[in-house]
Amino acid sequence: MSALAQALAESAVPSAVQSVDWLAIAPPTVTALVGLAVLVADLFVPEARKPLLGWVSVAGLAVAALTLLPLLDGDRSTFCLPGNPRVCSYTADHFTLVIQFLVLGGALLAALLSVTNVQDEHRRVPAGEFWFLLLSSAAGAALLPASRDLATLIVALEVASLPAFALVGIRHGDKRSSEAALKFFLSSVTATAVSLMGISFVYASTGTLYLTQVAQRIQHVDGQLHTLAQTGVVLTLVGFAFKTAAVPFHFWVPDTYVGAPLPIAAYLSVVGKAVGFSGLILVTVLAFPSYADVWGPALAALAALTMTVGNVGALRQKATRAYSAVRLLAWSSVGQAGYLLVPIAAAGYVRDGQKAIGSTVAYALMYAAVNLGAFAVAAVVGRSKSLNRISDYRGLYATNPVTALLLAFFLLCLAGLPPGVIGLFAKVTVFATAVDAGLGWLAVVMAVNVVIALFYYLQWAALLFRAPEGEPARHRVPAPLTAALALTGVLGVALSGVPQLVLRFAATGLF
Repeated sequence: MSALAQALAESAVPSAVQSVDWLAIAPPTVTALVGLAVLVADLFVPEARKPLLGWVSVAGLAVAALTLLPLLDGDRSTFCLPGNPRVCSYTADHFTLVIQFLVLGGALLAALLSVTNVQDEHRRVPAGEFWFLLLSSAAGAALLPASRDLATLIVALEVASLPAFALVGIRHGDKRSSEAALKFFLSSVTATAVSLMGISFVYASTGTLYLTQVAQRIQHVDGQLHTLAQTGVVLTLVGFAFKTAAVPFHFWVPDTYVGAPLPIAAYLSVVGKAVGFSGLILVTVLAFPSYADVWGPALAALAALTMTVGNVGALRQKATRAYSAVRLLAWSSVGQAGYLLVPIAAAGYVRDGQKAIGSTVAYALMYAAVNLGAFAVAAVVGRSKSLNRISDYRGLYATNPVTALLLAFFLLCLAGLPPGVIGLFAKVTVFATAVDAGLGWLAVVMAVNVVIALFYYLQWAALLFRAPEGEPARHRVPAPLTAALALTGVLGVALSGVPQLVLRFAATGLF
């Protein structure tokens, strides 16, 4: 064969070797590399200097977040199908960047909360392992929104979840921590098994794992495989419903939050939720749009059930019960998951679901900022009141006025009341999305639940300004906690001043 003929033959076959867009994959890659560096450094750093590992982790997350800036100029994709550059496993589009910003920002704030916590519990919490696990989980969480095939999606989901199991049970000799980790592990493994079975059915019926190709082929599967495809869609959605803590798959949340170190509970409430919801958005809107008549009503029913059970559970918390403050935030996060499900369900009823999905992303950004702020205040109070009861917050204004005002502001944001304008704006946006989609009954259920939530949020906020019982306890606020409180407070106040920017940032050109 002549050299010319050989060259033509080689050019006719697409090469399986392709270049990697390192800038596109920088956010999860930087996070993972810093995690490995911290794990190795832990072997050589003396015990007295172990706190440096925490600050290296915080700096690494900040650098990973900064790598999002060069990606704002347009969509970038890598790990594409040979011969078809539009079908890729990793895509850094606007949706990806917004969720990665939420994930890395949430992980950064959780890391700030953890710096003090790891120092206080250095005998029970190994520093190197803790920071490695946190960064590994954050790397998986940052990878997930960029995943555009089902295999990468499930791998990213597990990379985010598996270190989280260990983080929940990382405190040596703590039975509550071990029990919480076991419950979290069993529920999450069940969800993964269900999802994998669903994905295998989808692959068997469509012959592809790429989300865009699944969307095209699942509409035209052979009649004999139609039932298999339907079962695969349902099982995949059920698996992701576990990850979002939607009712009835929520039973692990209260005990897990109470048993985990408080910064990890904060991390799970925001980053863990972002992982579940971004995965759910990808499989519904990108992979299964032709099954909107199935997942739309199902998610609407789950949303109504989740917000109701979550708010009623929070309402039933007794102020004098041990860990009642953390339990209330746990049940509240279940209720908030119901609100987050509403726009995703609404996307199944409208032609262009991008605006509806934008409402979920905007609500998630608001929730992340104020919920992490509430957990930061809980971490401050928990330093002197280890049982962290709601009654322990009575008279907080008398001893820590700034901390009390911040918690009151965060609670008002979660309730959707002024001056927490960002919370009110987010709830109105979600409510309008339900109405526009013709889900009037779901909007009514949401309105009722907002009223229920007002009671327990305002009850807790009012307790902060009552006269303290006995000698008031002074709560020392270390520098990392101060930084976390300042960041969440400034973010909440700034967003309340210009709430429309959140929706514009979240909804513009998601896919």
